[in-house]
Amino acid sequence: MKTLLINLSFAVILLLMPLLNFAQAPNLGTAAGFVLFSTHGAVSNTGISQLTGNIGTNSGSSTAFGNVNGVMHDNDGASAQCAADLLIAYNQLNSTIPTFFPAPLLGNGATLVAGVYSIAEEATLNLGLTLDAQGDANSVFIFQIQGAFSTNAASKIYLKNGALACNVFWKVEGLVSMASGSTMRGTIIANNAAIVMSSGDTLEGRALSTTGAITIDGVLAYTPIGCGSPVLTGPVAPNLASTECYALFSSNGAVTNTGITTVSGDVGTNVGLTTGFDPLLVTGAVHAIPDISTAQAAADLLDVYTYLNTLPYDIELLYPAQFGNDLVLTPHTYLLNAATALTGSLYLNAQGNADAVFVILINGALSTSTYAKVILTNGAQAKNVYWKIEGAVSINNYSVFKGTIVSNNGALGAINTGVTLDGRALLMVGALTTNAIATAMISNCILTGIPEVNSGNTNKRVNIYPNPFKASVQLTLNDLLQGQRVEFILYNALGVEVMNVVLSKQSTLLNTSDLPSGIYIYKIISDTQLIQSGRLVSRK
Repeated sequence: MKTLLINLSFAVILLLMPLLNFAQAPNLGTAAGFVLFSTHGAVSNTGISQLTGNIGTNSGSSTAFGNVNGVMHDNDGASAQCAADLLIAYNQLNSTIPTFFPAPLLGNGATLVAGVYSIAEEATLNLGLTLDAQGDANSVFIFQIQGAFSTNAASKIYLKNGALACNVFWKVEGLVSMASGSTMRGTIIANNAAIVMSSGDTLEGRALSTTGAITIDGVLAYTPIGCGSPVLTGPVAPNLASTECYALFSSNGAVTNTGITTVSGDVGTNVGLTTGFDPLLVTGAVHAIPDISTAQAAADLLDVYTYLNTLPYDIELLYPAQFGNDLVLTPHTYLLNAATALTGSLYLNAQGNADAVFVILINGALSTSTYAKVILTNGAQAKNVYWKIEGAVSINNYSVFKGTIVSNNGALGAINTGVTLDGRALLMVGALTTNAIATAMISNCILTGIPEVNSGNTNKRVNIYPNPFKASVQLTLNDLLQGQRVEFILYNALGVEVMNVVLSKQSTLLNTSDLPSGIYIYKIISDTQLIQSGRLVSRK
């Protein structure tokens, strides 16, 4: 009986063995930082490709790449180390014992669990293939393909239940060819063969070859995060000090507005005049002439500029005239070493880290196309984006710009019609001109107090409590306002009216639970005259 139980237990173990995951991820070493690499072969691009990760070859050249969110390494120490590390990773994958033996046609809606899959001939991916980690984020998927590997047009790899691209590996003994519109996930290592990616392809992973050319055409490819990859935080942000309270400022130059411009933050200059701003549309102070505040801001701005100007860069974007064009940047310090033109959209990807900082150093002027956009993704915040510009700045009509601009020795000559600046424009030397724009300054300086504008009759007053507020605000009329028609109007930071209430009682409780966190400007009108205005802050 005892022998029978042992034999039955052994049989059960044998039956369950294929379900167990014996796959272990290889050690990529420095190859983990490369999105495209060949130990021996050219690496080339056509079209506009968006690439995050290093690119290079240890024997050959990398050609026709535009701006890359990474470092180019051709025939240098980094490429030599990558070649050595790639060989180690390939040998580990090649020697892994397989647990599954699927048919050479992958996909067609199939779902695979973690394990080592061996295909003894060339293979093809068609339609969709789902990799299911079954709730285990450490699950590893390894595909050993003993021939060429191709994907049909629009075929896709899907990840499910915690599966991560950084834990997916494709070891291919032949040409890797991806048809247009394919989405691949994982690290591809082609042995003694080329890798070809077509227009519209997406790769969350890496394309690496031991010997063979790598050719891409208008693709999106980026190294995966997770699995011990470093969490990008970017550099330490500068201390803005008193400049944090300014949305628009010049240390030396006039600050002028035309048209209807709404501003959340102070406006001023330390040398010259500030003109054309409607105080009712500025939630901070308009410093019409230089004063103590502007003098302090000028001193603090010099410190901010000095810090940014001496900050070492991580990545140089090599084609400043081609900035934008759907380029994706991650938290780093970037250098553009010439006049820069932002065309189309620029994406800043915080990779889930809301505290990540982006610094973009431009050694020249900056201009944007009409409708240009800086787009924040995956937790990126405007308050953590900084632009240091050595020259004039021109933000064209209807653009959306994010971050704090610090411009040296050049006018911010035009923030044009319809522009939204989510941040600040601060000039060391130069005039600043705005024309019917909206700015939304991100800062904490308002916590020390919220200045208000009152009519000459200080007895005519409405008390507002609390400020900052959360779910409600209490408005109490002064006795002198009893019997008069008193109107309370509230605007958001972009000047859009969000509340309009007639205060018919001495005390009115307003429900503000649906107002998002942020800065608001209010006006109180009595008998058609403005008697009070100021800032309110919603903090949820």
